[in-house]
Amino acid sequence: MQFNNSSNNKSPSENSGAKPGALEGKLVIDLSRVLGGPYCTQILGDHGAEIVKVEPPRGDETRDWGPPFHDEDAAYFLGVNRNKRSIGLDLSKAEGREVLFRLLEKADVLIENYKPGTMEKWGLGYEEVLKEKYPSLIHCRVSGFGDDGPWGGYPGYDAIIQAMAGWFSINGEAGSNPTRLGLAMVDMGTGLYSAIAILMAMNERENSGAGQYLDMTLYDCAVSLMHPHIVNYNLSGNIPVATGNAHPNISPYDTFRTKTVDIFVGAGNNRAWAKMCNEIQRPELIEDPRFIKNIDRVNNRGELKAEIESSLMKIDGEEICGRLAKAGLAAGPIHDTAQVVDHPHTLHREMTIQQDWYKMTGTPIKFSRTPGSIRHLPPKFAEHSRQLLEEFNFSRAEIDVLMESNTVVEKRQQ
Repeated sequence: MQFNNSSNNKSPSENSGAKPGALEGKLVIDLSRVLGGPYCTQILGDHGAEIVKVEPPRGDETRDWGPPFHDEDAAYFLGVNRNKRSIGLDLSKAEGREVLFRLLEKADVLIENYKPGTMEKWGLGYEEVLKEKYPSLIHCRVSGFGDDGPWGGYPGYDAIIQAMAGWFSINGEAGSNPTRLGLAMVDMGTGLYSAIAILMAMNERENSGAGQYLDMTLYDCAVSLMHPHIVNYNLSGNIPVATGNAHPNISPYDTFRTKTVDIFVGAGNNRAWAKMCNEIQRPELIEDPRFIKNIDRVNNRGELKAEIESSLMKIDGEEICGRLAKAGLAAGPIHDTAQVVDHPHTLHREMTIQQDWYKMTGTPIKFSRTPGSIRHLPPKFAEHSRQLLEEFNFSRAEIDVLMESNTVVEKRQQ
């Protein structure tokens, strides 16, 4: 990921050190908070889109979700809010909604994750108002369950959706209690799906000239990510259960103990299985009738693991992973977070990035001509309120009135 050394309160045109991104010239008005929406807009911002983060007077609540903190903002917030500028705006006031209308005059995308019905209550509904007022606008709503159906309108957080979409039931060791996945992957997966949806809608708009409404829900995205468990159930009728680190459809595809560190090895076909047997000096296992085909290895996974570990326990884990990888097998040692952050390959791929105090995860999206860049460090609350109003052609007198009435704010309210 490329960097520039310019101050994070400059506009992209001033940040000459950053190369144009793939989405340069696109304007996104971001009303979202917490994780799914902000992660989506950070992806767009990393690749050149101008992101105006519109925060309510109390701010994005994840600013408080720490420790750890930097200058009173939590790492949780800082990790998904770079390449944005922040304005504090009270949309519960008619004057605040008028400000939003002014911002939307230039916007390509509006993204929000208010409870369904909130935008409509404020006179900001897509079908009722925005579609006619801004016919080319793409309005992306991220919600827990959507606004209709048996659970429509209900609140949804990552863990609740994990539970309801079946993730708890297939996570953890065999026989263990239902277990939450240790990542907020429902939120982040919905952010990824939303970014894809926005890009699709912008592509379609090139032909039609028309915007549209994107109805993105945590529930839908979590169900879609339940692979292969839902497809296995649909064909077999057998309800999937937790299998620990082992894969329900492939063996060996599991963690294994070695002389030094635990490792993970995946051998998805007979050729890979044969390579593994040769590398651990157990060629006789290739023709063992218990392990001839993948289905045999799946049915006899316990015996298979015992046979493999009896050899691996005599071998250094890091060394055997290197040998297996060079032989064309998927294998690697199990790392903790510190080892990941400082791993030579993480650094080589620029997935740990640092600029001044800011040390975070880089972008996984790599372009040859239009690489991602850091144009703005994560903003302080309402850091750019005046600057943005000026850029959207508000007069000094209008800005003063908005500030005096606390419609536009520069300090967080409690």
